Amino acid sequence: MTKSRLQRISDEIMLIDGHAPTRTLAKHAKMQSSPFVFYRGSAQLFYADIKAGLINFPKECDAIPLTSVMGDCHTSNFGFLTEEGSHGDTVIFSPNDFDDACVGKAQWDVLRYLTSLHLAQIHCRGVVQGKYACDNIDITKPVVSHQQVVNAQYAFIEQYVETCSRVVENAGLINQAVDYCPDAVPSKLNKLYRKAKARSAGGEDFTSKSALAKAVHFDGKTLGFKANSEKFSTLSGEEYATLLEAFAPYMDDSVVDIVKRLDAGTGSVNMARYYFLVGPAKPHSSTSFAHCHIVEVKQQRVAAPIHYFPDINPVNRLNAAHLTARCQRRMQRKPDLVLDEVKFENAHYLVRSRHHAKVGIDPQDIAMGNKAINGGFEYFAELCGYSLALAHCRGDRRSTRFASSASTSFPQVKSLLVKIANLYAEQVVDDHSLFTGELHRNC
Repeated sequence: MTKSRLQRISDEIMLIDGHAPTRTLAKHAKMQSSPFVFYRGSAQLFYADIKAGLINFPKECDAIPLTSVMGDCHTSNFGFLTEEGSHGDTVIFSPNDFDDACVGKAQWDVLRYLTSLHLAQIHCRGVVQGKYACDNIDITKPVVSHQQVVNAQYAFIEQYVETCSRVVENAGLINQAVDYCPDAVPSKLNKLYRKAKARSAGGEDFTSKSALAKAVHFDGKTLGFKANSEKFSTLSGEEYATLLEAFAPYMDDSVVDIVKRLDAGTGSVNMARYYFLVGPAKPHSSTSFAHCHIVEVKQQRVAAPIHYFPDINPVNRLNAAHLTARCQRRMQRKPDLVLDEVKFENAHYLVRSRHHAKVGIDPQDIAMGNKAINGGFEYFAELCGYSLALAHCRGDRRSTRFASSASTSFPQVKSLLVKIANLYAEQVVDDHSLFTGELHRNC
């Protein structure tokens, strides 16, 4: 049994990453950190297990129409960001990763998220116990209990269903979003929201802590990416010219500088990625700096669900970058204004502006501390349920058929979905142990 499961894990890792589990691959080195991080980096295994029947959804879910789904739905793929990429100043709480987005089943996202709530708690508890390594965590802080995980899972589903029901009553509600965090709710999210607001254009930290400011240097005369060997790699003159020629038509201003981005993300850490600094042409000034932004050009791989459900919808036959852009446009209230796809050197690349203010959520932000155990964890799950429901409902802008079906079907199976999610979280813990053991054998 163990050998068979290990072989399946290795096969799925090889399918997506093109390499058996090894510590020499940056992505795999990250994935050994904890079951939660392993889960983030192995979305394809989740869908392989659905296809193989290891995960069985209740039959009531079959009635729910297909919609645009995140594909890799988990707690750290929600956070605060500025709408319209770097062209807007409104900070909202929202799904923030669409690399595995496609047309699929809403229950995929729902179950994957429910599982991640449990894994976030396991991550934090394991760090406190010394089982998992994680920097900058105060191990004296309390961790949410298993019962609080279950409470949060129910809160997520109930808020998702309530939101769908409200959309049925008023379809215009799909244009809502969480654009504030009330101080009355005990949650670290309040602090993270204020951080995002301060980093947005016009915010007090924009020139020092925004994504633009942290990546770019400006000395009054020259403007360009910082010389940072850990994050950026300088391009040769030939590489620079080739990239400029290929991607300049997709930018909305002059290209000031280009670098290769190193080891970003978890799921797509081994995919080619470039940053373009875009803004007014020379001469550069403090005023022109405020008008600059970063555009990410990233190689896209096939969305994880499509490997196992290739024929679920014709839309999924679009190339990987085109499909991501399409789903992101549909699922977001105000999508990035720079959002396109390009075929370059026989690969498909997604072009999208990076948010000036994008503040992510780590497990310790939601599952550790007094605020977390006193309602913050459950509050976070509710926000995610609300935001995901709206994103799913936006997949159908001509009717409320999806919202109507989801609001009827999910209440019938919420207890079963929670049970399935928690059983699968245990499977992920076992899988992580097998994966880690394989890394050490293959070092």
